[in-house]
Amino acid sequence: MTQQVVGVIGAGVMGAGVAQNLAQSGFNVVLLDISTAILDKAANDIRNNIRFQAFGQKDKSRLDDPDEVLQRIVFTTDYEALAQVFYVIENVSEQWHAKSSVYPQLEAVCPAHTVYAADTSCYSITRIAALTKRPDKVIGIHFMNPVPMKPTVETIRGWHTSEETIAITDNLLSTMGKTSILVEDSPGFVSNRILMLTVNEAVFTVQDQVADAQQVDEIFKKCFGHKMGPLETADLIGLDTILYSIEVLHESFADSKYRPCPLLKKMVDAGLLGRKSGEGFYKY
Repeated sequence: MTQQVVGVIGAGVMGAGVAQNLAQSGFNVVLLDISTAILDKAANDIRNNIRFQAFGQKDKSRLDDPDEVLQRIVFTTDYEALAQVFYVIENVSEQWHAKSSVYPQLEAVCPAHTVYAADTSCYSITRIAALTKRPDKVIGIHFMNPVPMKPTVETIRGWHTSEETIAITDNLLSTMGKTSILVEDSPGFVSNRILMLTVNEAVFTVQDQVADAQQVDEIFKKCFGHKMGPLETADLIGLDTILYSIEVLHESFADSKYRPCPLLKKMVDAGLLGRKSGEGFYKY
């Protein structure tokens, strides 16, 4: 299986992490994005992430060589490079106009047997599958960040997703060293339907001056034993991604409990996106 080629669409934090994990698992990867600048940053991030992994690994004989891993990845802006892939993992940002524009381009070049996995926080897999002529070969995979370090993912069965597609996905994830928890299709699924509410409400407590960000996170870590508080988690995910996900849930359920906090909107407008911008609820 690892001799086959996997396409990864989107070379941001999640896409680069998925490409790294695949390449370290022996897959050949085609990593696609809209600009060479984004791809260059992804290559540099992958190299640095592999080097960072070495610090925490006791068995130095099993360390990956960054150059060898990067040699398994083709960095490209051309969809034609996906003509031989057996599996595609799409990681485009949580904005419908961006996600929906990808699938017609995949349909034009990918073989009929290619499986599409949407790595989405909140969009319905059934809605995404409707953009294709192969809805039975569309599945959701919700990877956790940082991808190479998280052993479990949430997989989502769309209305038409076949058992064969689920089996192929489980096999690929197993080769990547991951197990999956399969859930049914609903906006936000399980993880983000719950997590985004928690994060959004945590932002409201800061906006309402009930507590500052550090106090909120300390309560979750010291009282509940969480490794990270909700606002630290938001900074790690990216506040823009949090906002887009909350907006999708608000639109999908038409429920006021998913209304985005005005402070969250203001921070995104100000470019305070968390770790990736250098500042969010904390400075990095």
